[in-house]
Amino acid sequence: MKWFLTLALAFFISQSFAQDNTNPFDVQVNVSRVDGQFHVQVSYSVPMNICSAYTFLTDYEGSKNIPGIVEAKIVSRVGNKVRVYRVVEEQILFFSIDMKSTVEYTELPNKSLTFEQISGDTRSYKGTWKLLEEKDKTVFKYDSQIEPNSFIPLAIVEYFIKNSMRGRFESMAQRASQYKPIEPVACK
Repeated sequence: MKWFLTLALAFFISQSFAQDNTNPFDVQVNVSRVDGQFHVQVSYSVPMNICSAYTFLTDYEGSKNIPGIVEAKIVSRVGNKVRVYRVVEEQILFFSIDMKSTVEYTELPNKSLTFEQISGDTRSYKGTWKLLEEKDKTVFKYDSQIEPNSFIPLAIVEYFIKNSMRGRFESMAQRASQYKPIEPVACK
């Protein structure tokens, strides 16, 4: 029995080290549920300057390359406010659910974005993206509140949100690390 416990412990320790090696962008995800709303906090770091990081975040139509985002189109741009129409596909149990929304972003160049759903399939969706410069990398911080409008029980939605968020943000961090703006970016 002792050998089994030792083997199990060694397996779990090796798995935790393996997971650390597969997370080169230090992706941290926290999802909690309060009164029917999900609070999602994510951070990750990418070796890029803050100007390029901001350009990556505001490449709204380029977000179609991130898993789950089927369509993304800028609807309007007035001053520092941008409205984006998006279609996101979620796989929950055996269902493929398309969620459509129009989200308004308020841009604060090279610092942050705030966003709020103007119309869409969720009851509400709002939050922020913040960028922090650290030595030779930029830390991306995402914070949102999502209130689903679904016939699927919240416990099931929570399970799938918790299990899909990490992969999506890992993919986003990977794409950010490979991001090359079409035009040279001039920081303001």
